[in-house]
Amino acid sequence: MIQRKRVVMLEGTRGPVVIDRNSDGIPEIRANSHNDLYLGQGYMHALDRQLQVLLTRILVTGHASEYLAGDNALVEVDRYMRRLNLHRDLEEQEGLLGADVREQILSYIRGFNLGLTRAGTVPELRLLGYSPGPLEVRDVLVMAKVMGFIGLGDAQGAMEKLIVQMVQHDIEERKLRELFPFLVDKIDHKLLKKVKLQSPMAPEALNWLGKVPKFIASNNWVVSGKHTRSGKPMLCNDPHLEVNRLPSIWYEILMRLPHDAIIGASLPGAPGVLIGRNRNLAFGVTFAFMDMIDYFVEDCKDGKYRRGNKWVPFKVREERITVKKKGEITERVYENDLGILEGDPHEEGMYLVMRWAAARNCGAGDMNYLRVIQARTVTEAMALYRTMEAGSWNMVMADADGNIGYQMTGRLFKRPSGVSGMLPLPAWDKSNHISGFIDSGEFPARYNPPEGYIVTANQNLNSWGKCRPINLPMAPYRANRIIELLRQQRDIDAEYMKKMHFDLYSLQAKRFLELLKPLIPDSENGRILRTWDCHYTPDSRGATLFESVYRELLLAVFGDHGMGREVMEHLLAETAIFNDYYGNFDDILAKRYSAWFDGKDRDEIFRAAIVKGLDIKAVPYAKTRKILMNHLLFGGKIPPFLGFDRGPFPLPGNRATIPQGQIFRNAGRTTSFSPSYRIIADLSEKKIQTTLAGGPSDRRFSRWYFSDFKNWLTGKYKTLE
Repeated sequence: MIQRKRVVMLEGTRGPVVIDRNSDGIPEIRANSHNDLYLGQGYMHALDRQLQVLLTRILVTGHASEYLAGDNALVEVDRYMRRLNLHRDLEEQEGLLGADVREQILSYIRGFNLGLTRAGTVPELRLLGYSPGPLEVRDVLVMAKVMGFIGLGDAQGAMEKLIVQMVQHDIEERKLRELFPFLVDKIDHKLLKKVKLQSPMAPEALNWLGKVPKFIASNNWVVSGKHTRSGKPMLCNDPHLEVNRLPSIWYEILMRLPHDAIIGASLPGAPGVLIGRNRNLAFGVTFAFMDMIDYFVEDCKDGKYRRGNKWVPFKVREERITVKKKGEITERVYENDLGILEGDPHEEGMYLVMRWAAARNCGAGDMNYLRVIQARTVTEAMALYRTMEAGSWNMVMADADGNIGYQMTGRLFKRPSGVSGMLPLPAWDKSNHISGFIDSGEFPARYNPPEGYIVTANQNLNSWGKCRPINLPMAPYRANRIIELLRQQRDIDAEYMKKMHFDLYSLQAKRFLELLKPLIPDSENGRILRTWDCHYTPDSRGATLFESVYRELLLAVFGDHGMGREVMEHLLAETAIFNDYYGNFDDILAKRYSAWFDGKDRDEIFRAAIVKGLDIKAVPYAKTRKILMNHLLFGGKIPPFLGFDRGPFPLPGNRATIPQGQIFRNAGRTTSFSPSYRIIADLSEKKIQTTLAGGPSDRRFSRWYFSDFKNWLTGKYKTLE
């Protein structure tokens, strides 16, 4: 029996809003309308996740150095966010909201502000002297753009800049085209070598930026009733985000109406749920890797840029940043018809200008996820998802009538013929310019496919549409393993889905072991690696040895025979580039002959790398896999015994296992890709089964601060209905 405890009763527009907390600490809200449900949800977000919501707002609006601390790292974050100017058209977008959606957002805001008033500002922010103003509609609307850009900028944008750097460091064109098969453009080496790239953000600033919700990877899959024990569809989702943080990005909630129920994971700062179900429809999300960023090369001097033979002045936007205890500074942002310049046009030279597809004139449509929550069928949901533009998402759905579907969202540039979007082109040549956007009806989509299942895991899905939105997909190992397991089982049920969520077998390891086995020496470590079963179990010594050998392969081929070992070590140790796009590197390593081998025999290169990789102590894999769960604000800054940080804990899995378990450093900051939330929905029932990497509350002394983590780690699911 689930125990419930009353939290509060609010006065809604259509009767009382009753809020209880169940025995898992999850709020259960009962009301007579969606508006009133969101009133209650906003109230609970203010009680349980106020720090998360307000800290995100401070960072996203570019006021961190004013409200938190006047140090250089926060000034740098403010400069970055002010340059992006995510709020530029939110007032206009608010006016484009449907009346029903706008009322739901306003109800959520009223609830949050009421909770904020009653609970008061959380101690962490009071300590910093921050007194929050009320939440506004723009604070909700901006979340779609935040989620759409932050991961995209890290992944797609970083790789496109790396391509420029590789050209500047004389990496041969044949190597570039082999590593990036979607790179079809003519490469103007002379021009790209003139480009002045701006320095990346300092590690301290990136550490703060990492507190903003960042979406980059995930699995979701949906199976039709012809493969399930219940005879109805089943949906699974496990968004792979940063898990080494407290609180979790997600906030679980149950919201009940007389005729319906909404159950799932919400994002604090926004109403509704992004992953979950109602009585008739279940829905899940992964990142789609649509290329929504293009760079152009601008020829600049005297504050102007060239168009043909004419010089046109940049528009100058002055952002005044108030720095705590230090006064005011001014950030000058140079913009033109294409986007934001990365550099100072008064210093003559070639600079990049970034064009992001969702920078202007979109955002209102993304709030239609609130209408998805009320939809009854997959076809209704697909039509609504096609109106969402700010973020690139893979949405899978299943309904109680037995239908399953998939729809990609986003906003895709209509590029000139032969332009991949991966390479900066001369902006002064208007034939390179973008002419609008591709109609979302051409995006990848599926409805009741004959195979009876749909699987997305950030892989290349271009074949499912009429256009090619993805030019840098993640490797297909996870997707292929999910498909493999679905094909192996008849009468799939929730227990089988749980086993899939925790499956530690790596198709990447299988692929490479087949190449390596003939070359592995007959040593103790060699025998351990040769007989490894490709499972990343905690006690596996073979997994530890494989990871060491794999790293040496990368350093030997792409370091010693290309970018330089120090450069490759930096990419592996201090950026997320390899963690996103390791599949590109794998495809080179798996070839018998490659330009990257510089004419040498592949086996000769591999043998030397294997010897180096095996020259370690073969410890159990779990000993190499520790993460510390860091408090959102105080993480790593105060003594561990105070309990704000928890751990360390071993993180299951690896880059190519279904539960992607990547631990890496990004500019000095330890982060992760791992299942932040797991959900299983069987449409024959009215419930979901879930685990969360954390708990409902961001309050250190709440019993719900860390309450679900052990279940998440061990695979003990709770039932919400």
